[in-house]
Amino acid sequence: MSASNTVTILVLDKEYQVQCPPEQREALQRAALELDQRMRTIRQSGSVIGLERIAIMAALNLSYDLLETQDQASESALDSDDLERLDQKVFQALQALSSSN
Repeated sequence: MSASNTVTILVLDKEYQVQCPPEQREALQRAALELDQRMRTIRQSGSVIGLERIAIMAALNLSYDLLETQDQASESALDSDDLERLDQKVFQALQALSSSN
């Protein structure tokens, strides 16, 4: 298991110390940047006041985006039955092609 290091991230001009394995440092920094940008957008809209409320709205937006992405990925992914049917069709097409030659 990797040792954790302390990483300083900046969200809405506030510094936070986060324990993070070295190999995940870059991903954590990208996530913090995304969170910071979303929170700034929400704060600039003026419709949400207070750091906690802004953070909750950003978390809800991120969660929604994650779930939408997961749903789209599962809808577009072929399940094992689809793969089996596709494999059979390809096999039959190849057989038909080779028998006609």
